[in-house]
Amino acid sequence: QVQLVESAGGLVQAGGSLRLSCAASGRTFSTYGMGWFRQAPGKEREFVAAISWNGGNTFYARSVKGRFTISRDNAKNTVYLQMNSLKPEDTAVYYCAAGDPALRGYRNPDSYDYWGQGTQVTVSS
Repeated sequence: QVQLVESAGGLVQAGGSLRLSCAASGRTFSTYGMGWFRQAPGKEREFVAAISWNGGNTFYARSVKGRFTISRDNAKNTVYLQMNSLKPEDTAVYYCAAGDPALRGYRNPDSYDYWGQGTQVTVSS
């Protein structure tokens, strides 16, 4: 069992930056692939970024590639999402997730077994 707790999001102006973190409980964190997803009001949850268990592979949605960076520190049981050049369309609730996505794909939310509670990120224009 893994419990995930995201850091507080926040309100930021367009063009600004924000770093989210997700702390995991349990000793098996280093064996899980980790992902970030987001859900805006009235929209479906969408993939943002993911990282393999050892950090060797990263994956990004086209809409955030070049602006967002996912990373992890297995010694701290934490995964990060650095968000730069934020846009109003990045406004959403952001969720971290843990699972074994190697089989069904890192972009597939069904690949993840554990989810955080979500944190609100609002980007003002």
